[in-house]
Amino acid sequence: MTKTMKITASTLPMVSPANRLFASAALALALLAIPHIGQAQGIVRGAQEGAREGNRVAGPVGGVVGGAVGAGVGGAMGAVRGVFGISDHGYRCRGYYDRYSRFHCYR
Repeated sequence: MTKTMKITASTLPMVSPANRLFASAALALALLAIPHIGQAQGIVRGAQEGAREGNRVAGPVGGVVGGAVGAGVGGAMGAVRGVFGISDHGYRCRGYYDRYSRFHCYR
């Protein structure tokens, strides 16, 4: 008694040119959005401020360390603000708190 096995080759599904065009367009847009994502998360500004402050306090070595730490902290704070939806672009007014601890704008 001999066992016979049927062997078939698997093939990849056909990908239409429209799918390839859509995938390449999505990839191009994602690559273009990378600098904006970094700016929105605060990484660039954190690195700039950290390097400036580190350079002021401890010289060139402090600038390098401050830039690295500032980028990490700026990225972390940007991520937290992004998750909770906190925006830095909102209108901030000058005002006062009344005796019921409610804030009122002067104008």
